[in-house]
Amino acid sequence: MCPACNSQLKVKKLHCYKCETEIDGLFTLSLLAKLSPDNQAFILEFIKASGSLKQMAKLLKLSYPTVRNRLDEIIERIKLAEKPNENNRKENL
Repeated sequence: MCPACNSQLKVKKLHCYKCETEIDGLFTLSLLAKLSPDNQAFILEFIKASGSLKQMAKLLKLSYPTVRNRLDEIIERIKLAEKPNENNRKENL
């Protein structure tokens, strides 16, 4: 999200540091890249835990309901990110 106006960011340029190739354009970020770094890390750990909330609770030293709520919040953010046109209309209201 843009720190100034909270809009979705897009990638403008891709660059290979090995061969110096550059691709200039306007690229949409993947759905997971639109999540905060903390939420991305949570999702990666969740996948490595084979989707076990019980294991995530143990790993994070949190209660099961707290981990469940965190996952539910991330799911809601993903659902919102899947509907960018609808989100833009809500932001402009």
